[in-house]
Amino acid sequence: MKKVAVFGKPGGGKSTLSKNLSQVTGIPLYQLDKIEYLPGGEKVSEDVYQQKHSEILKSESWIIDGLGSIATFRERLSAADTLIYIDLPLRVHYWWVTKRLFKSPFSQPVGWPERSPMIKSTLSSWVNLRKSPKLWTPEFSKKLAELSDHKSVYRILSTKQLNSFIDQFIDN
Repeated sequence: MKKVAVFGKPGGGKSTLSKNLSQVTGIPLYQLDKIEYLPGGEKVSEDVYQQKHSEILKSESWIIDGLGSIATFRERLSAADTLIYIDLPLRVHYWWVTKRLFKSPFSQPVGWPERSPMIKSTLSSWVNLRKSPKLWTPEFSKKLAELSDHKSVYRILSTKQLNSFIDQFIDN
């Protein structure tokens, strides 16, 4: 495991899992929200984002947390040797997005730029969750499974799996 892509619907615990995996393995972590957005929530230009993303992919090892653009997502899937798809029940994603909003006055969400606009971001996450069945389809899951011939592919389907995922990498 040297190049790891962690992805899935909003509010699934990608950033927390990625942070913990980076701590256990020592692999550098790159959180796309911090690459795509400046502190305060302003989006960087597509050119700046693409350039930074390309630089990361060329490095020896990385954990990249998030989706980004569809084009860079496909590049990441191709370049990674390990894919981690967090695919919890939709109700869990909705609840965790909502819980993140409620906790935001007291603690900054993991992996988010400073001073992120929480209400706007939460609304965007809810919209993306509503649209998610169009992106995260059974066909996508089938294509991911086909990649397991030459990559390590993990599909996390429950909070129990999510909470115990890091344990398999400790002391290895």
